[in-house]
Amino acid sequence: MKKMHVKRGDVVRVISGKDKGKEGKVVTAIPEKNKVVVEGVAMVTKHQKPRRQGEAGGIVKVEAAIDASNVLRVCPKCGKTVRTGVKILEDGSKARDCKKCEEIFND
Repeated sequence: MKKMHVKRGDVVRVISGKDKGKEGKVVTAIPEKNKVVVEGVAMVTKHQKPRRQGEAGGIVKVEAAIDASNVLRVCPKCGKTVRTGVKILEDGSKARDCKKCEEIFND
């Protein structure tokens, strides 16, 4: 399985593409395709057919997957977009940290 620099639940900012500058939480991470789904970003219209009797069909807006290289994590302490590093803690466990302010993210 491929490693990604963002996980589900991370707050990220889009750094390129039509939604550049938008922020949102990662809803889904797809490591096999190196893609992420961010809430409120890359909205596409989808024509949905009613699946059950009584259910309405129609045109709905859903988030599309974007490439993980187009997003950067937003540090909760300094509020900037940052690259993440890995720090080994005193107890031997690993934790991700901010490369700018060295804040440890509690995942």
